[in-house]
Amino acid sequence: MSPILGARGGLAASAYGFTSSVAAGDYQSISTVTVGSGGAASVTFSSIPGTYKHLQIRGIMRSSRATFGNGGSNYQFNGDTGNNYSWHSINGDGSSATARNATTTYRIATNSNAESGASANTFGTIVFDILDYANTNKYKTTRALAGVDINGTVAGYGGIIELVSGNWRSTSAITSITIAADNPNYVQYTSFALYGIK
Repeated sequence: MSPILGARGGLAASAYGFTSSVAAGDYQSISTVTVGSGGAASVTFSSIPGTYKHLQIRGIMRSSRATFGNGGSNYQFNGDTGNNYSWHSINGDGSSATARNATTTYRIATNSNAESGASANTFGTIVFDILDYANTNKYKTTRALAGVDINGTVAGYGGIIELVSGNWRSTSAITSITIAADNPNYVQYTSFALYGIK
């Protein structure tokens, strides 16, 4: 399997004794969706070509729920809403770490949105990798790094960083991805960009 690395060669990679085989030109933009002024409960990438090795989603997210400072996004593939997913995550807030998981569920969940209770114009962010998405001989594996910093603007909520791994128990090639706000909608300027990795 070709690696997905955050740095190409140079100090970051060589410090760990390897160099990346993923060059800058190996990431090709497939599509970008930006939420308009009316908001949206979800966004969908469809008709994804099967010509890449992996997929990567890069997102900035804010949802309209005002009660809390940060909330979640849910990922589903090929319109599958059945209990065919599992995920687990570890979260850190600067003072403690917590773990979450679901073994038979309808989504891969991440906790990466800023919400309307947070400071204005604050967004969460995520990089979400889908490995071997077009391989029809295996279940699909995902991994993500997400985070949001709301600077304590909501009592009990500060910053959070999250590592998430997920699984979709299907051998079908992924041709569509739906990303939904946990509750209730994404606000304007929330944006997701889908890349194919050669």
